[in-house]
Parts: sequence; structure tokens; C-alpha cells
Amino acid sequence: MLPRDHAQAILDAQPFSQLVGAELEAFEPGRCVIAAPFREDLTQHMGIAHGGVIATLADMALTFVGGSVLGPVITSEFKINYLRPGTGQRLVARGSVVGHGRRQAVTRCDIFCIVDGEEKLCAAAQATIVKLEDQNPQ
Repeated sequence: MLPRDHAQAILDAQPFSQLVGAELEAFEPGRCVIAAPFREDLTQHMGIAHGGVIATLADMALTFVGGSVLGPVITSEFKINYLRPGTGQRLVARGSVVGHGRRQAVTRCDIFCIVDGEEKLCAAAQATIVKLEDQNPQ
């Protein structure tokens, strides 16, 4: 329901998305891929990707993929499991729709770190995404 160019405009308009370097790599009904470069300024004290950055990419992919089938949405809730430290050159969040009705979608996302061209699963997340009835929530 949400066109790719509109999804890209939303991502581009978010200062936090710009801060982490998020890029919309794929977007179609039921599927979304958002990636960001692994940068030193996005790490925590042990030199691995900060959990908040991984959670941010997950939240973006989970919400955008929900919007791909529902239109304008927000995240109602989400859960993330960290499986291994995020390292390497790039972080990639792949979102998909588990199921949806008219007003909400359950979405899931796997987050990978790219290390020397090899994907390693570093986190898995799931969310409930709800359709916005009011286009200007305040």
C-alpha cells in the first residue's frame, strides 16, 4: 500500500535515520531491506555495534514492511533477541510480514552483520505494527 518512493521519502526525512546512515535497499509488499554502514561512532565501549543501532534498524524494517501492506503505520510493540555481536562492514535488516488484517500486522526481521562479504545473523526481532487512522498523530 505504501509506494517505494514514499517510503524512501519518509526514511530520508528522519534525522535519526540519516544519523545512522540507513538506506532503503528493497521495498515491496511484504518485504523490506534497510542497511547501514558499520561505523566506529555507532559502537559501544567494546567496539561492537551498539544494541540501540541494531534495534533501530530492526524497528525501521519492521515498521516499513508493515506499512508496505497497511499504508501509514506506527510500531505498537517490538521484541528483539541479540544473537551475536554486530561487527564487520555493514548491518542489514530484512523485514517480512508474518500476517496482517486491515488494522495491524505482525512483522519479523532478521538483522545481519556483513563481515568480509559473509552474512552473520546477529539479531532477530518481531513487532506488532498498527495502521494510523489519523495521518497527523500528536
